[in-house]
Amino acid sequence: ELGGKDAAIVLDDVRDLKKVASILLRGVFQSAGQNCIGIERVVALPKSYRGLIQLLAPRIRALRVGSALDEEEGVDIGAAISDVGFDRLERLIKEAVGQGAKLLAGGRRYTHSKYPKGHYFQPTLLVDVTPSMRIAQEELFAPIFVLMPAANVDDAISIANSTEYGLGASVFGTSTNDLNKVVEEVRVGMVSVNDFAVYYAVQLPFGGVKGSGYGRFAGEEGLRALCNTKAVCRDRFPALLSTAIPRPLDYPIQSARKAWEMCVGIVELG
Repeated sequence: ELGGKDAAIVLDDVRDLKKVASILLRGVFQSAGQNCIGIERVVALPKSYRGLIQLLAPRIRALRVGSALDEEEGVDIGAAISDVGFDRLERLIKEAVGQGAKLLAGGRRYTHSKYPKGHYFQPTLLVDVTPSMRIAQEELFAPIFVLMPAANVDDAISIANSTEYGLGASVFGTSTNDLNKVVEEVRVGMVSVNDFAVYYAVQLPFGGVKGSGYGRFAGEEGLRALCNTKAVCRDRFPALLSTAIPRPLDYPIQSARKAWEMCVGIVELG
């Protein structure tokens, strides 16, 4: 498994957008964004897009960083394992804003008064992101909520498929036809419908396509990947019928034409 840029597609017919927003927040900010199957892009249709901005902006601005081990209460986002990527994250955010994205929360590293040596990055909300922006193409592995507008279902699928990655995805909506269309056409190894990453929780075969790797672990397919298969073929009813070479095909060949016609017949019968 070689990483991902997982997209969550939010259709316009979701029944409870507030519930979906909570799932998206968990998918983005869990483990401070350090999750290979974390949600790195939220692609929303127009109605849901507007509603998500209203729901998410105040909640993300209110997220608190710190150490839950020491403080126990009042902490939403912990530290990153390293700050080695913080310069790149700040550059990507600044570059996206320069290209038309809007920064509604966070956007830079954070120096905690109690933990000045901790590797903290502000919980970030970046909206109006387009596929041409580098922040929509490169894996972030950080507490950054990237919101991208889509005109319709086909456009959302196109945006989801626009990166070199193809690990996991989510889709939220009501229409069975639209949900199935996304499931079938998004090019990833795993999809959750109206949820986030549950394929991992129930141990379905885990893995990606494209630049996200190959092979699977978990499930029957994962177990088979650890095995060397031996193919064995034998006659089912050897007393009644067993393998024999037909006369036209027996060496030395008496008639090339008859041999060829028999080969054609065998293939057509098969």
